[in-house]
Amino acid sequence: MNAMVKRRVHVAAAAIISADGGQVLIARRPSNVDHGGLWEFPGGKLAPYETGLGGLKRELHEELGVEIQRAQPLIRIHHEYPDKHILLDVWQVHEFSGEPFGREGQAVRWVPMEELVNYPFPAANLPILRAVALPTEYLITAEEEDEGLYLQRLERALVEDRARLVQLRAKQLDETAYLARAEATLALCRQHGARLLLNAEPELLERVDADGIHLTSERLMRLERRPIAEGKWLAASTHDREQLVQAGKLGCDFVTLSPLRTTPSHPEVPPMGWHDFQQLVERAAMPVFALGGMTRFDANHARAVGAQGIASIRDFWK
Repeated sequence: MNAMVKRRVHVAAAAIISADGGQVLIARRPSNVDHGGLWEFPGGKLAPYETGLGGLKRELHEELGVEIQRAQPLIRIHHEYPDKHILLDVWQVHEFSGEPFGREGQAVRWVPMEELVNYPFPAANLPILRAVALPTEYLITAEEEDEGLYLQRLERALVEDRARLVQLRAKQLDETAYLARAEATLALCRQHGARLLLNAEPELLERVDADGIHLTSERLMRLERRPIAEGKWLAASTHDREQLVQAGKLGCDFVTLSPLRTTPSHPEVPPMGWHDFQQLVERAAMPVFALGGMTRFDANHARAVGAQGIASIRDFWK
């Protein structure tokens, strides 16, 4: 018996962000189609000759009566259903003209970012929810011995660079010192509206109410299931396809992928470069931050090849 050949469907979708950056537009699927009644990011199927952005512009005009003025790639997701293979080509729309309304009778709604989790979405949309909620920059703290200097540099990054996602990495500290630094870091992050992930054993979340855990690649490969509750962010360091697959199995919300360039801290590790990075990101099915020699000037290029953005120590730690 021949195996069924799956239909391949290319879909473009938009995360349309409000002017204040606090809300995103979602639409409800009609009850008479696949996944009817669930919510989704507006968009639709592309014709064979269309590019992702070109098709999305047409779809948003037809569905919502809006014209895209500024957009950038957000995430590309390959998703297998029993009868079809979907490629979701998702763009973040920052500027548009017109007032969106459901021209085809569908319900549309502006929803605060933090309330998106309360709406039912098709499974293929779940990585988009994560990508929409994440910034384009991920600050990793430096190994700073002086506590006063550490807090001063962290606060500078939070205030001047507007860092909104922070990983506390402090390998040289013992557990007591790490806990003290974690509490001080959390207080500063809360003050400036930033989220904090601890690069530590997952059990530490029971003692410090941070926003999540960032797994080292070694911890990632040892685990068999997600080590923390769904309500917390789970991230991981990855360096190859095997680790990306493992991150997907554990249900990681996002990852870093490195090294993109040669770095002073690991000069012996060969860099993967943008081409190999793009190939790996294409099948990751979760937001990926480029790490290794990255600066803020690389963020747009990283987005163009499918990344969520860039992660860095050196570029933020001044």
